[in-house]
Amino acid sequence: MDNMKHLQSKVNQTVVHYSNQLLFLIARGNVTVCGEFNFATDPEAAYIVLNEYICPVYIAAWEFTCSCQLSWEFYDEWVNQNTEKAQFMKKIFAHSVDIIKSSSSKAGRKEWNSGFVSCDSYAMAAAIDESFLTEVTEIGVSVELNGSLTRGMMIMDWTDKLEKENKAFVMKSCDLGKFQALMMAALR
Repeated sequence: MDNMKHLQSKVNQTVVHYSNQLLFLIARGNVTVCGEFNFATDPEAAYIVLNEYICPVYIAAWEFTCSCQLSWEFYDEWVNQNTEKAQFMKKIFAHSVDIIKSSSSKAGRKEWNSGFVSCDSYAMAAAIDESFLTEVTEIGVSVELNGSLTRGMMIMDWTDKLEKENKAFVMKSCDLGKFQALMMAALR
């Protein structure tokens, strides 16, 4: 726990790529019924971040990233910049892109395969320049640790029953032009 407090003192803000909040009145997961990969894999770590960190926490929900996906034309331009970083990124995403494009006919996947969804990039963009965000919801959040179907699901406290002092900033919308500029700059 002392290491956690030391880490908190060194970090100005925390950005989490996560899903399954009721922002859009849905709780959709990408690896479980209502669990996004990062939270479903380690709900206890997500719980610590959302309940013990005192720095600002920005959350890029799965639903948000799917609603703000980028065109495949942008993806091609992004990874085909003539830089080592772009070549490296293209290799990193190659397997995921193949899976996404080959699974376009599977039920429930249309919202995240009609364009390029780089979930963690939204979170990193907020850490670099939060001005690309045009709307966020400031709200108390936590993580379900015990449910057989909801373990790893983020809970949004719409009625402030948790009475949390430190609220998270859940991304709702963004300026895709600014986001694309940040993405392009990252690979130059």
